[in-house]
Amino acid sequence: MDSSFQHGANALFILLGAIMVLAMHAGFAFLELGTVRKKNQVNALVKILVDFAVSTIAYFFVGYAVAYGTSFFTGAETLAAKNGYELVKFFFLLTFAAAIPAIVSGGIAERARFGPQLLATAVIVGLVYPLSEGVAWNQRFGLQAWLKSAFGAEFHDFAGSVVVHAVGGWIALAAVLLLGARAGRYRKDGLMSAHPPSSIPFLALGAWILAVGWFGFNVMSAQTLDKISGLVAVNSLMAMVGGTLVAALMGRNDPGFAYNGPLAGLVAVCAGSDLMHPAGALVTGGAAGAIFVSLFTLTQNRWKIDDVLGVWPLHGLCGAWGGIACGIFGQQALGGLGGVSFASQLIGTALAVGWALAGGFLVYGGIKAFVGLRLSQEEEYEGADLSIHKIGATPDREVSW
Repeated sequence: MDSSFQHGANALFILLGAIMVLAMHAGFAFLELGTVRKKNQVNALVKILVDFAVSTIAYFFVGYAVAYGTSFFTGAETLAAKNGYELVKFFFLLTFAAAIPAIVSGGIAERARFGPQLLATAVIVGLVYPLSEGVAWNQRFGLQAWLKSAFGAEFHDFAGSVVVHAVGGWIALAAVLLLGARAGRYRKDGLMSAHPPSSIPFLALGAWILAVGWFGFNVMSAQTLDKISGLVAVNSLMAMVGGTLVAALMGRNDPGFAYNGPLAGLVAVCAGSDLMHPAGALVTGGAAGAIFVSLFTLTQNRWKIDDVLGVWPLHGLCGAWGGIACGIFGQQALGGLGGVSFASQLIGTALAVGWALAGGFLVYGGIKAFVGLRLSQEEEYEGADLSIHKIGATPDREVSW
């Protein structure tokens, strides 16, 4: 194949992936908008968009260089080489990095201040996330080489079950614990106030947008056209339906569980989607659906952790399960392609989780100590929409000037 054509094809391939994952951020926004109470819908929409903008700046100028050692401080002529492939590769990987604050956003919804969250986003996307990303995907600090020599295979995470989702979910857990529960959620008499979703249609729309975009997230993680695999697409599909069916069954047809089920399955299959047999992906996704329903219920009801969208069970736990599942169902004995080590998967996953939790407590703990994380009682009661953005999602009165 003509090399200029190949460069163009690769640039287009990864650009389409970047656009599909960019669209997933609309999914994050609508999933959060539909889940929170009506007085916090505008805040959900604005947070996801502005977090993405801050992530872009932090990752372009700092984070990408931390992870891959590539700086963009060169002339446009250099950047345009190979049809600008390196630039669109940055765009693609940025959409992954920006998923971290989008994940955190759902956990801390309805009570977090706007400015401090943007500050946290800049530090996480500029430093905390790229350090672990570089270890997993760019041989930084020699961990992968050590795992290979000790256990026969590197830590494998094809599309980010651990690198993106688990890290995002465990950072979110730290933020949620530091913030505390929403006012009135857990009452002194031991009872809970239900905060039902404000819009099931918007919640469902968000989940659908995420599920569709996920095929760009997973399939385009090949990064070049010659490495594309239909196996990744069908494994993603099977995990998605596995998660849906188990979550709908265990959640007794609750729409919140039914629509988070496919997302749980997709989170879990990212790591091993290029290795597993579709039947293994189905089991992986089904197990993730079960993890989400059972752990969401436990965190909210028994442990009284007010993680609004359940991002710790969904991304943190299902992501960690995905890293481990890759070491199980990626094995040739279970129909996979092989080349993975269960021990490497376990160690790599555990280290990423530890790093994310520590990073989350450090960043959000520092912000809480110095500038404060939480809205005042009055602002929270009024709702983030009016307190921060001075307008509700559906203003229903005319104001005379």
